[in-house]
Amino acid sequence: MSEAGVKVESRGVSGVRGTERGARSGAPSGAGTSAGRRLWALGRAELTLLGRNRGVVFTALAVPLMLPFSMRPAIDQLDLKKQGLTLGTTLLTAAIGFSFLFAVYSSLVNAYVARREELVLKRLRTGELSDAEILVGTALPAVGIGLAQALLLCAGCAALLHTGAPRAPYLLVPGLLAGLVVSAALAALTASFTRTVESSQVTALPLMFLSLVGSGITIPTEVMPDTLASLCELLPLSPAIRLVRAGWSGHMSGYEALGALATALAWTILAVFAVGRWFRWEPRR
Repeated sequence: MSEAGVKVESRGVSGVRGTERGARSGAPSGAGTSAGRRLWALGRAELTLLGRNRGVVFTALAVPLMLPFSMRPAIDQLDLKKQGLTLGTTLLTAAIGFSFLFAVYSSLVNAYVARREELVLKRLRTGELSDAEILVGTALPAVGIGLAQALLLCAGCAALLHTGAPRAPYLLVPGLLAGLVVSAALAALTASFTRTVESSQVTALPLMFLSLVGSGITIPTEVMPDTLASLCELLPLSPAIRLVRAGWSGHMSGYEALGALATALAWTILAVFAVGRWFRWEPRR
């Protein structure tokens, strides 16, 4: 990290340790608890550092917006109407899936590894923050960007692709939340086994490739053979993608929705358990 970056992080750590001073310096009134103020200070410092990495910012903001439209020629070859899908909902779901992968998962793997190798995580553990608060606070900017991007995509596709309003918003909301939480948890897990910032793009590739191909982002699982679709539905991001798509189409039974939510919860619990057991707080030498 550059000297300027260290100073920014130092200010964030100081704000985390001095909660009363942080409250007077502009922490929102809604963050009434000391834990909330600490998370606000850490998230604000992390957002500043994220903004300095132009490559990560470009990947997080631009890729989810551009890639789905490059898929349109391939999607046009699929028989979507037979499955009750439309071009608009398919492209929208793909764009939100790309947001999960690039805005949240990929950028967070990079952030966790970078902060660990620069000893930022080690220094934060000497203050008042708990381990969970450090991981959550570091993830806040990326998760916030992913959520804002997903909402922007929903509004944009509704206007440009005539997707209309979601037919089942009660499925869309948990789908978005599940995708964001699972992506962040798996990013921390992937960072546990990543040695350097340079190798973070390599260690993130397996999950990204599996999700792109099998979770219904590039190819809807509805058009896959039944056996293959059943297997793909067990992938980490598949439940979130299914719920998001069903939020627009309205084609999901209560039993299927509960199964998708249970699968997303199982992956979250598994990832959190693995992070608690294997996450490394000091550089891998």
